[in-house]
Amino acid sequence: MNNNEATLSINNAICAHSMWKLRLYSAISTGTTDANVETVKCDDKCEFGKWLYGNEIDSGTKQGSHYEGIRRLHAEFHKCAAEVLGHAVGGKKDDALHMFSGEFSNRSNTLVRALTKWKHELTPDLPVWNDFQKLLNAL
Repeated sequence: MNNNEATLSINNAICAHSMWKLRLYSAISTGTTDANVETVKCDDKCEFGKWLYGNEIDSGTKQGSHYEGIRRLHAEFHKCAAEVLGHAVGGKKDDALHMFSGEFSNRSNTLVRALTKWKHELTPDLPVWNDFQKLLNAL
């Protein structure tokens, strides 16, 4: 696995998954979405999931604790996002807001922190992205 390509994939994942905060909030506000709840639940359908489960990551990396942790957190993120989305489009706005501000936010932040740590370990010469992470958490 090329560390520069891995870092790019991780950066893209952080941005894309942080954008889900906006998409979910919009769905909660409007009660509609262009996303399919069942598709959102699948952690191998987004670009990061395709990379995570694909052949670009070598088997040694896939056997490592970082990979397994990220894979689990990513799957939990998708399951939770799908639940929030289901509540939002199912007319359960209060349930969606409660889950969005609690469990979803916690899972999202945990995933972003884990991705940032993994990225930093792949490229130790780069600075830790604390300011970027603070910005994402504020969304």
